[in-house]
Amino acid sequence: MHWEWKNCPTEWKGQYARGHAKPTIVLEAVASYDLWIWHAFFGPPGTLNDINVLHRSPVFDDILEGRAPKVSFSVNGHRYKKAYYLTDGIYPEWSTFVKPIPQPGEPKAKLFCAHQSFARKEVERAFGVLQARFAIVKNPSLTMDKQKIGNIMKACIILHNMIVEDERDAETQYNETEFQQGGADGSGSSQVHPPDRLPSNVHNIMANRADIRDQQKHHQLKADLVEHIWNKFGS
Repeated sequence: MHWEWKNCPTEWKGQYARGHAKPTIVLEAVASYDLWIWHAFFGPPGTLNDINVLHRSPVFDDILEGRAPKVSFSVNGHRYKKAYYLTDGIYPEWSTFVKPIPQPGEPKAKLFCAHQSFARKEVERAFGVLQARFAIVKNPSLTMDKQKIGNIMKACIILHNMIVEDERDAETQYNETEFQQGGADGSGSSQVHPPDRLPSNVHNIMANRADIRDQQKHHQLKADLVEHIWNKFGS
């Protein structure tokens, strides 16, 4: 999401504005289907695209440094040890991203893209809801202090999550036992464990980085999800 910076200092406008467009500041966020924002990275100049923002973002720092909870799940008979994010086509082919299939031709690919796009659009509503709830984020920022702008955005995200949590408690949208070890019926395969140790050196961090950017795992996961969705919803 781009937040217009109306009173951007003149000497910074070339960095924050594209051509004759107005200067903006970028908010990168990771949200779940219930609109809860799990990760927010605010501050990159509006001239950057999604890939440039991703390379500056700390979204994978916990995984690289071994601080992220361990995730294990199975799809189509294959086990994976890292969670994944739904993204659009501009993102790279990493093992932690599930992108749509470009120009799907087969029924399986079309069905997968329909489900992937639907789930991703539901998540992207979080930006619209954030702007609808807080007019200060919807309208151009008037202050010249970038740190104050960041604090305003952070406060709005915290308040947004408090509202989501309050509404979730009032009418739970999911069965909490599904996220516990063993699932609701004790037969589930999705488990989350706290990290048992941190990487001891740069070698471990680089190994985690290579695992995140593994294109082979990206294609394998996508193929497994295509088969899973077809077996569940196809005809």
